[in-house]
Amino acid sequence: MNPLTYRQMTEAELPRLADIDRSEIVRIGFELHDGNLVRTSVRWNVLDFLKQGGGEHTVAQQVAFCRRHLASGATMIGAFDGEKLVGVGLLTPEIRPGLAQLAYLQVSSPHRREGIASSLTRRLLKLARGLGADGVYVSATPSQSAVEFYRSIGFTCVAEPLPELYAQEPEDIHMVLRWGDTE
Repeated sequence: MNPLTYRQMTEAELPRLADIDRSEIVRIGFELHDGNLVRTSVRWNVLDFLKQGGGEHTVAQQVAFCRRHLASGATMIGAFDGEKLVGVGLLTPEIRPGLAQLAYLQVSSPHRREGIASSLTRRLLKLARGLGADGVYVSATPSQSAVEFYRSIGFTCVAEPLPELYAQEPEDIHMVLRWGDTE
């Protein structure tokens, strides 16, 4: 295995998102009830992004999502194994005064549990802090792997999700990390 390299990606590289295999079998999920995380038994067989078409769960949809964020000043960092994109994270610098958003984080299935998501997240959190943000918001897929990953870094559930993000992803677990939370 080659050592991974990390670097900022450009809009022209967005089609490389097709390299990411997002497939996952999920048996434990989370729901938020009265401010408390509740584990639930689920049967989600998450398939890879469809390579053709432009509808839901397609590479084209992922490209369009990331393009919108890049147009609003976001920074995208990729993790590469040689020339292959194996992980990607996207930080939107300000969705509220002092609050950045970790808008996108994907690691290819064969490369999970290798520290790639942690490395991407650390780099993006450092960037957010350098840009003057007081914290970072994320709406996490409600799977055990995603929610426990963010909690391990120091993210906590928000009492009141941002309305526009909640409207887009009401099933997600909306979380925030404030710098004082980890110091």
